[in-house]
Amino acid sequence: MKAPSFDIVVIGGGHAGIEAALAAARLGASSALVTHALDEIGRMPCNPAIGGLGKGHLVREIDVLGGEMGLAIDETGIQFRVLNRKKGPAVQSPRAQADKHAYQRRMMQAVLDQPGLTVFAADAAGMTATHGAVSEVLLADGRTLGCRRAVLCSGTFLRGLMHVGDRKTIGGREGAASSEGLSGGLTALGLQLKRLKTGTPPRLHRDGIDYSRLQAQAGDDPPQPFSFRTAALVVDQVECHLAYTTEETHRIITAGLDRSPLFGGVIEGQGPRYCPSIEDKVVRFADKDRHLLFLEPEGLDTEEIYVNGLSTSLPADIQEAVVRSVPGLERARILRYGYAVEYDSVPSWQVHPSLETKPVAGLYLAGQILGTSGYEEAAAQGLVAGINAVRSLDGRPPLELGRDQAYIGVLVDDLVTKEINEPYRMFTSRAEHRLHLRCDNVEARLGDLAREVALLPAHALDLLDLRSAMVAAVERQLRRTSVFLKDRGLRVMASDYLRFPEGSWAGLRASTQTVDEFWNMVDFETKKLSAGGAGHLVQGALAQVENDIKYDGYIAKHNKLLRHREHLDHLELPLELNYRDMTALSFEAREKLDRIRPATLGQAGRIDGVRAGDLAVLTVYMKKYAASGEADR
Repeated sequence: MKAPSFDIVVIGGGHAGIEAALAAARLGASSALVTHALDEIGRMPCNPAIGGLGKGHLVREIDVLGGEMGLAIDETGIQFRVLNRKKGPAVQSPRAQADKHAYQRRMMQAVLDQPGLTVFAADAAGMTATHGAVSEVLLADGRTLGCRRAVLCSGTFLRGLMHVGDRKTIGGREGAASSEGLSGGLTALGLQLKRLKTGTPPRLHRDGIDYSRLQAQAGDDPPQPFSFRTAALVVDQVECHLAYTTEETHRIITAGLDRSPLFGGVIEGQGPRYCPSIEDKVVRFADKDRHLLFLEPEGLDTEEIYVNGLSTSLPADIQEAVVRSVPGLERARILRYGYAVEYDSVPSWQVHPSLETKPVAGLYLAGQILGTSGYEEAAAQGLVAGINAVRSLDGRPPLELGRDQAYIGVLVDDLVTKEINEPYRMFTSRAEHRLHLRCDNVEARLGDLAREVALLPAHALDLLDLRSAMVAAVERQLRRTSVFLKDRGLRVMASDYLRFPEGSWAGLRASTQTVDEFWNMVDFETKKLSAGGAGHLVQGALAQVENDIKYDGYIAKHNKLLRHREHLDHLELPLELNYRDMTALSFEAREKLDRIRPATLGQAGRIDGVRAGDLAVLTVYMKKYAASGEADR
């Protein structure tokens, strides 16, 4: 029997694989998804939540570009909150607690129902390359899938090894076997691998927790959806709770460090700095007398409570003592122990900004295999990889987002430029253009690109057009309307009023001096949005207008500081440059430039270890190169 063949084969049914497979199929490519079990598609093995600081920005961008994650969490979330409300809008970010089983079912159904996408419940054992390009995916049961492009989204499954104290279990996560053959297949294709580590905390039975001793944390009222396509959120939100470790907790952990695989040198991989295990926190922050824990329900139909902040690989008996040393958890019952998992990853200097690997044409990588941590980072990469795999089929240029365009652009640029020695996590602090990259203006930032990508259905593009029209109309009318400020004794344009610290829509509406014409126009635009099915976008559109005005001066000042560096991103570096022979460069710069092969001087300048002096030397070499036309320098 002839082996089936596809344009795109996606390996892995996690958050990266889902977005890659759905994007490929929706763009018209014949696509296949290989996953070891159908009911594992979209599983949340760690924290059952979507969004958070920086991560919420990613989800909103994924949604506007046509991804599935925002819609899925809106339908299955059980608590919605906007974080950092007391800070500026640039660092405010949505987060939702998910019903993990409902989320998993929702994503599985989206994949199974997608036309043009065939799902194989099988383990991938390897890949074949023909003339340097991927051509087949080999399954463990002996079957072969022909492909023109492949997207590998293997998560923590490549030679996965789980640790609880001195007990080791082969597996990519609890209850799932690891992939032992793929790592060897990748190295045979010319890719180098490294070990990374992540972890998860114990899960508790809800009935053993004394909630009267904990601080309740409610969701927002009203809750805000992630997806601009979600008309309204109808959800009975559950409470999460806050708890704290104690000095006794820290004493127990410190006394048990000799039995920790992390501190005993048993674990080889480097763990995430910004999501450390509790034993790591106790050692690194010895001056802290307590650490915050978040007790988060894993769903409406499960008794499990996720203890966010208590990730650990300590032995089971120590985990029991640690949990019961926390006020309110003295009688808690552990349903599942925390564990650490080590896995193989591909150092991302081996991939292009398109996420296609350099050694193997047509092979794309996304998710934890590229050194990231988190569902949102994985989904963003999966979306980019899926889109670019399809674009490459007919020779179209890849989708490459700039750092000034989207958090997705920051994520990908960091991955292919920086040395990833630990699982990478997105934060707002990583984005130098964060004053512009806000959650309230995602539709404006990426609307035109969404139309070009062509993943959104027609009605969603109509919503973006209606929202854009409202923003333009309101901005125009603000410049035409004046308001008298009694406290300041001034008459100013309404747009200038919003620049003041006290300036707000509520204050503008309360002003008796504001002409009715302005509010009539706003109400008219609101009715147009509502008539077009986009009434839920009104508040976001008004927030964008206000924040664009308020931050305009700050953004202009910041951009002026960055502008002298931006021209470097337009100066291309030939791929054949011989960095090893550029003796005027520092040794570290030569080694990293030769390995990463940056596309532009701007990307070269963002590589850790490439200094300003090295950039100056590169600029001189580039001038000589351009003048001589010789490739070997």
